[in-house]
Amino acid sequence: MAALGWLTSRKRSATARSVLAGEASAEAARKSVPEAPVEAKASPQEPEFPVLGDDRAAAFFDLDNTVMQGAALFHFGRGLYKRKFFETRDLARFAWQQAWFRLAGVEDPEHMQDARDSALSIVKGHRVAELQSIGEEIYDEYMAVRIWPGTRALAQAHLDAGQKVWLVTAAPVEIAQVIARRLGLTGALGTVAESVDGVYTGKLVGEPLHGPAKAEAVRALAAAEGLDLTRCAAYSDSHNDIPMLSLVGHPYAINPDAKLRRHARNQDWRLRDYRTGRKAAKVGIPAAAGVGAVAGGTVAAIALSRRRR
Repeated sequence: MAALGWLTSRKRSATARSVLAGEASAEAARKSVPEAPVEAKASPQEPEFPVLGDDRAAAFFDLDNTVMQGAALFHFGRGLYKRKFFETRDLARFAWQQAWFRLAGVEDPEHMQDARDSALSIVKGHRVAELQSIGEEIYDEYMAVRIWPGTRALAQAHLDAGQKVWLVTAAPVEIAQVIARRLGLTGALGTVAESVDGVYTGKLVGEPLHGPAKAEAVRALAAAEGLDLTRCAAYSDSHNDIPMLSLVGHPYAINPDAKLRRHARNQDWRLRDYRTGRKAAKVGIPAAAGVGAVAGGTVAAIALSRRRR
């Protein structure tokens, strides 16, 4: 019953700015996705989950430490530094924040706010198209090798079932869309930076897509897409995403922080940890992703272990 607290009055979990940020992110996500052919309906004999051809179901994946090791925003900062967008002292701050995030495994609100403020000031006056192009290069340079194979297999299981798969992240929506496209996903919900005539103003639309704002974005997208959230799945590593996870009928804790792990166990949510290759207390993954996810998690664990030596 504790989870129902997240589903009562929005005033308890979301401000007007959260709702604005969520709706703006949902609108940006839908605009970026081309029309797709309608998938064939599944027969009753298909696997229980994910259900083949269920066009009212979708999957929502957090990005940082769920799909990718580390924080996308910090890798983006590294790429901008390489391209002379800012100075060495700013890079040192980005590096420290990224190191803290990877060691602690949880987001520090002050670090994240500092990173967002820095990113906004850095991109102010630049064209949106320029940052989109640079984002493609940064993905190849810093992000591609950090994708968790196990989580990628989970997303592919939903795609193979004919369901749409969305990233949901506090990272800039332009970067999130690059990552989603490279992974073959449907699209991305991310923080929307204001632009006028294709040029960044240095302001946000609403607030960063974080915590309650993510839930509002998923809610808005589900309404626009005609999704049944009780048939949808959501995946995250962070207790900050409990509002989003609580919206759906199939919540998964992936590489969970301590608070999310406790909450997931209390609510009997499914858990999976790819950081060490060990199985969590309650293992639950989509049937179609079983072998691929286990193998992917093992490969990721071996690679991480080698880098630490």
